[in-house]
Amino acid sequence: MAKQSRKTKQKEVIEEELRKIQTFFTTDELFENVKRRDGSIGIATIYRYLGKKGRKDEIHSYTCGRRKIYSVGKDNHCHFICSRCGRITHFNMKAIENIKKSVKGEICHFQLDVYGICENCKRKGV
Repeated sequence: MAKQSRKTKQKEVIEEELRKIQTFFTTDELFENVKRRDGSIGIATIYRYLGKKGRKDEIHSYTCGRRKIYSVGKDNHCHFICSRCGRITHFNMKAIENIKKSVKGEICHFQLDVYGICENCKRKGV
């Protein structure tokens, strides 16, 4: 039987702040929101909390600009990266039927990096 986690005041504050977030976020962003409400909660508590939630598949992590970001939902995180200027653009990808056909198992969430030449560089002939 799995060990039940204690429901502490700190966890309640973190969970309340997490419910307010509608998009991707970093550990630091969550920490700043929590700290405004309860200055006794440290950054290490936030890291532990997010780690536990990730292991339970209740929160999802991605890499964006060499930093870890999180999502409460099963959002996908997709980038178009220009091979010439290095500009990174986020885009949504909803139709993933071909990917689902290629994967043995069930897809929960994914991150995708697509490389090419952006419109600006293409127009400039760079």
